[in-house]
Amino acid sequence: MSNSLQDINYKHEEIEAKWQRYWAANKSFRVVNSPTDSKKSFYVLDMFPYPSGAGLHVGHPLGYIASDIVARYKRHCGFAVLHPMGYDSFGLPAEQYAIQTGQHPAKTTEENIARYRAQLDKIGFSFDWEREVRTSDPEYYKWTQWIFLQLFNAWYNPINNKAENVKTLIAHFESNGTKGIECDRVESFTASQWGTFSEQQQLEILMNFRLAYLSDAFVNWCPALGTVLANDEVKDGLSERGGFPVERKKMKQWSMRITAYSERLLQDLDGLDWNENIKEIQRNWIGKSEGCSIRFSTEEGAQIEVFTTRPDTLFGVSYLTLAPEHELIHKIVSPAQKEKVDQYIAYTKTRSERERQSDVKKITGEFTGAYAIHPFSGERIPIWVGEYVLAGYGTGAVMAVPAHDERDFAFAKYFHLPIKQVITTPQSWDILKEPWCEKQGQAINSDFLNGLDVNEAIQTMIENVVKKGLGEGKTNYRLRDAAFGRQRYWGEPIPVYFKDGMSYPIADEHLPLILPEIDSFLPTENGEPPLGRATRWNYNPQRGVVANGEGYPIELTTMPGWAGSSWYFFRYMDAQNKTEFASTDALSRWKQVDFYVGGAEHATGHLLYARFWTKFLFDMNFVQIKEPFQKMLNQGMILGESAFCFRVENEKKFVSKNQVGNLKVRSVRVDLSVVNDLLNELDIERMRQHPLYQEFKDFEFLCEPNGKFIVEREVEKMSKSKYNVVNPDDICREYGADTLRLYEMFLGPIEDAKPWSTKGIEGVYKFLKKLWRLFYNENGSFYLSNEKPSEKELKTLHKTIKKVSGDIESLSFNTSVSAFMICVNELQDLQCNKRQILEPLLILLSPFAPHVTEELWEQCGHEGGISTCQWPEFKEEYLTESSIAYPVSINGKTRVQITLPATANQEQVQEAVLANEIVIKWMEGKPVRKFIFVPGKIVNVVI
Repeated sequence: MSNSLQDINYKHEEIEAKWQRYWAANKSFRVVNSPTDSKKSFYVLDMFPYPSGAGLHVGHPLGYIASDIVARYKRHCGFAVLHPMGYDSFGLPAEQYAIQTGQHPAKTTEENIARYRAQLDKIGFSFDWEREVRTSDPEYYKWTQWIFLQLFNAWYNPINNKAENVKTLIAHFESNGTKGIECDRVESFTASQWGTFSEQQQLEILMNFRLAYLSDAFVNWCPALGTVLANDEVKDGLSERGGFPVERKKMKQWSMRITAYSERLLQDLDGLDWNENIKEIQRNWIGKSEGCSIRFSTEEGAQIEVFTTRPDTLFGVSYLTLAPEHELIHKIVSPAQKEKVDQYIAYTKTRSERERQSDVKKITGEFTGAYAIHPFSGERIPIWVGEYVLAGYGTGAVMAVPAHDERDFAFAKYFHLPIKQVITTPQSWDILKEPWCEKQGQAINSDFLNGLDVNEAIQTMIENVVKKGLGEGKTNYRLRDAAFGRQRYWGEPIPVYFKDGMSYPIADEHLPLILPEIDSFLPTENGEPPLGRATRWNYNPQRGVVANGEGYPIELTTMPGWAGSSWYFFRYMDAQNKTEFASTDALSRWKQVDFYVGGAEHATGHLLYARFWTKFLFDMNFVQIKEPFQKMLNQGMILGESAFCFRVENEKKFVSKNQVGNLKVRSVRVDLSVVNDLLNELDIERMRQHPLYQEFKDFEFLCEPNGKFIVEREVEKMSKSKYNVVNPDDICREYGADTLRLYEMFLGPIEDAKPWSTKGIEGVYKFLKKLWRLFYNENGSFYLSNEKPSEKELKTLHKTIKKVSGDIESLSFNTSVSAFMICVNELQDLQCNKRQILEPLLILLSPFAPHVTEELWEQCGHEGGISTCQWPEFKEEYLTESSIAYPVSINGKTRVQITLPATANQEQVQEAVLANEIVIKWMEGKPVRKFIFVPGKIVNVVI
């Protein structure tokens, strides 16, 4: 068959468009929540995408392709597979675009979704689109608001170690007061006192226990954006989006009491099939530490509580450090130090908590002029303020022991503070050059602790601290409650109204509280969030909850982006349900996500919040599982291969890569649309005409001797700003979606970062053409033989079945593609056109290349599509050799090869070998001194 005929037959554009239409029309991947369906269920999910205006580049589908392969494979294996897709469609980017252009975020979001959907469909994903959800759809965020209200109306009962309705807390107060559930946020009271409190006082107390609560909190405030930002949205004191200054500011803020679940979030990681690195990141973020709290009295009589994991070093304290936000600073600071301390606190407001935590080399601080009294030695201890102490971790104050803590040591060295050794070190150790931080050694210079080893000293000091009433043993966590309110427009309205300054939940029957129309998306003139511009909400005065200005004011902040993505996996189970977020039957059938795919960048935020909400819903008996994602794959990044050309300095000239020599040049990024990727060759005329490069229109281009202009290439992150984005639409158009899918899997292990190179895609495209040719005879006609396959053909097939099945189960997709290529090459060499071989091969390949396999399956005479055909069964017998060709040596020299049954034992082999005419000839009638037989390998006759 000629190459031209091959290309005519394999028309990927027509084939792929045909089968995409077929899947949509026939709802091929729809799965129903039928209670009578006896199939085992399997839930495959991709992390919720945000539909950006830029659309997809070739790096984005990597995880989607992997999850789609697993979903299609599981269907072949007889599972009912839930494989949905939707959009995390609220968010700051759409709002910023709206502010810049005046266009409503709903419009740009809809346009972006349409673009995403078109791109996803072109790649042939097997999504059940009837279950699509969008977080910005009122029918969806009705239930996000409902979950918020459940959290608002709940508290965490430390006795039962679970969340409960706040009614049980009220009942406890009515019977016992705070006895048994003491809380450092609330002063203790009796049952009779509770009965005397006003409604407002009771609500204020309850707010200290609610899982969704309003309080004064320090937040990352960005004046230019007019909103609070999460820690991961701030970098180097600037907003990640826009690069605007961010400051730490205390304000009324809705928060989620995720800290109540710290221990459960930590312990339940052990049962998850996740990358160990991701689990370790979560463990570090939760940050459990055991120790004790100790109270230091100031000379003014105030109390400073510190938490320490090393109470054994208490006699080594040489100063205390308070977080810049600590409420005591302004009470204890001396008049002489006040101005310096105020200036320092103003500086720290420009630094995010993440920067303060991670920037260990930057040492800053200021002396308050105040002193505390050591609780055991009575020494005066200077009190400093330093940004390395965080208000939200522990008590916002640390007892500094420079001799035995790295950060304290660096601080003490920088500000020339005393360094007191209280734990023995190895003989050669110089405590003035490096702190001894190991929990090893004996206590010295420590009064009653002297001579005790570290662990004994820790316990003894805790006992003494408790005995003297100075503190108690305590477990601490680095994890802090999650800021929940955002001063933005494009998000879920928080369903709360205010009466006499207190928060009240909007009744369930009034949900959703729909995002109102406003005339501008900026904060109001008096500093209120954009929702302060709303003149009309979706409530009737007769219902008791009315619009802002007409009655009770409604909360003006909206929920953060992570609200909708913390439970979306449950909504997919029953996406059209109008009466509940998901039915009991649907939740019982699908339970949890069996296979979750997404980027490692969500190792903390999204995964922690989703786990938190799931555990809460479990406690409240709304769901049956404690963890949302049982198995997770974190795909690596596909990197771009950027292109650069060299401009000669101070001249209107560009020079080709190999002609730079000693010329002074600087590199200029070149958009990939003007580069021949395969040859690294610049299309000079196309560059001259490109809108980006009009300033270079009249430049001279100094080419190579062969007339080509070669660009420099560099592998880096794929990004529009680097002009190195490869659009999957272009790849699908030129090579086909099946080629794109196979190539992305072929690039390397799914978890690794790897560079994109269009050069390599040609080989995958040729592979698909080679596969296509197996089904056609020399005349170009489709033909399959019904003849019985040969042993070699069966061996090739079953070797591939074994390899591909194992690879999918172990997520080794790249080696599967290699196995397909080897298989097709072997079958081509065997000139195999047997139905019993090629049809199972199509099923094996269909999860990877669904379009071409559907087309060939139909041409094989089948109706109904290939997607649910039974996965081929591997049979070991076809890989077992029935006979073995043994090289036979006489005195170490090979003289003949004899084929014998694979099951032959030594006696049978010896009999056959010694009867062979050639062997007899070489033995020359001499007796056998030794007969050496290695089963499956060699025979050696020693004469």
